[in-house]
Amino acid sequence: MRSEINRLPEEFLGRLKQVFPAHKYHELVNLFAVERPTTFRINPLKAPSVEIVREKLNADGFQIHPVSWCPGAFVLQKGRLRDLQKTAVYENGQIYVQALSSMVPPLILNPQPGEKVLDLAAAPGSKTTQMAAMMQGDGELVANDNNQVRFFKLKANLKTQGCDFVKTTLSYGESFGRKYPNYFDRVLLDVPCSSEGRFLVSDPASFKYWKPRKVKEMQQKQKKLLHAALSALRPGGLLLYSTCTFAPEENEGVIDWALKKFTDMLEMMPIKLSFPNHVAGLMGWQGKPFLPGVRQSVRILPNNYMEGFYLACLRKK
Repeated sequence: MRSEINRLPEEFLGRLKQVFPAHKYHELVNLFAVERPTTFRINPLKAPSVEIVREKLNADGFQIHPVSWCPGAFVLQKGRLRDLQKTAVYENGQIYVQALSSMVPPLILNPQPGEKVLDLAAAPGSKTTQMAAMMQGDGELVANDNNQVRFFKLKANLKTQGCDFVKTTLSYGESFGRKYPNYFDRVLLDVPCSSEGRFLVSDPASFKYWKPRKVKEMQQKQKKLLHAALSALRPGGLLLYSTCTFAPEENEGVIDWALKKFTDMLEMMPIKLSFPNHVAGLMGWQGKPFLPGVRQSVRILPNNYMEGFYLACLRKK
């Protein structure tokens, strides 16, 4: 196990030791060798009912187990992903394969039917389709991405999932504050990041391009996107910021920057999760303290079922 973990960038492991206490570091670092089971959501926009889909999958020889904290979500206990993708319920959009950690941001943002909602960095559409189902196909949901290949994947997923009411835009997210000033009730900003939470020692491609420089580059992009997202959010509206990385610069560092830059405009909102593997945001990083409100953000700790993730909920005054 130790030799496998040493395949990861040495500088990354050194940074991780600074983020987590020693006992937690040793526990977490071994999870980079764990390949997690397939998880998926049943899509109420297409599925006749959860029970009918469960019965169909059972009849096809799959064994699935419900996720207690996410209605309609399941872990594939017996069966292979490639076989699941050949089933009728997959092909006709009655289920959507999605990592468990990825299901959390829409649950926290909690978009409601009839609201105006923006998914600013939406492709390939996991969270967009989840929010569309939560909104019951009622309201205005705008899904944006700036990468053409990913954008067409987004459109294909929305079509398969029956999300006909979703408006898609191929645009730089940084421009949305000017296009939609003070417009949306809720904004999901799952930013492009260094993806450290997805590192797997069995997949060298997952960490091949990681460099400390990339973390800094990502942070600058994230600040611009967050600025635009906040400009597009109406007063009283909620914004959910998320990443799948451990890097404090991309997580608490970005939120601390926003709270300082927009001092009178923002307040942190508490995040309540009904599973145990999470901790509060860091109090500081490499000798620099963060504002006390940053502690209300949350780090999802990886386990055998979930990847590492970061969440912060902001309300615009």
